[in-house]
Amino acid sequence: MADVVRLGIGGPVGSGKTRLVESLVPELIRAGLSVAVITNDLVTDEDAQRVRRSGVIDPERVLAVETGACPHTAIREDPSANLAAAQRLCRTFDDLDVILIESGGDNLAATFTSDLVDYWIFVIDTAGGDDIPRKKGIGLLQADLLVVNKIDLAPRVGADLDSMRRDCAVARPVKPTVFTDLNSGQGLAQLTEHVIEGAMLTAGTR
Repeated sequence: MADVVRLGIGGPVGSGKTRLVESLVPELIRAGLSVAVITNDLVTDEDAQRVRRSGVIDPERVLAVETGACPHTAIREDPSANLAAAQRLCRTFDDLDVILIESGGDNLAATFTSDLVDYWIFVIDTAGGDDIPRKKGIGLLQADLLVVNKIDLAPRVGADLDSMRRDCAVARPVKPTVFTDLNSGQGLAQLTEHVIEGAMLTAGTR
């Protein structure tokens, strides 16, 4: 498992984490990477079932972790269930390059422990309010990559995208932010480029 890059995907409920998984997996596969997915939910495997049904990946390469507690516990305080799932995938598929680990929906304070992931993405969306970057939640501040999703909804919910861009730049002056509409694919190429470069850097410095 030491040679497999583990990518975390976290963020609030409804921000588009599962949609991001469904969008990113085909891009990683097209880039020649062997991919698997772990989803986290409280007491269900709903997200895993959705990814399996999506057709973007072999359903056998998708595992579910039912956290049974506050979602961030399984990605920060006690990642043992996710690590066990990752080990199971590595035993089953010896060609793996990347495992995507989607957190159960949580608040702006959710973060991944470095014991679990090598690189992680935090997802927010414009429908959650254009003041989210100004709140500077620890997840938004510390993630390797911030994704501001559902930019197509901004005019409908009165969110100011220019304000969000400025506030993200202030909150994250060094780390990158990508604005996306994953339903149309807007921003997906830039997102994929950041992820692949981040994964390669991680693998190269391990």
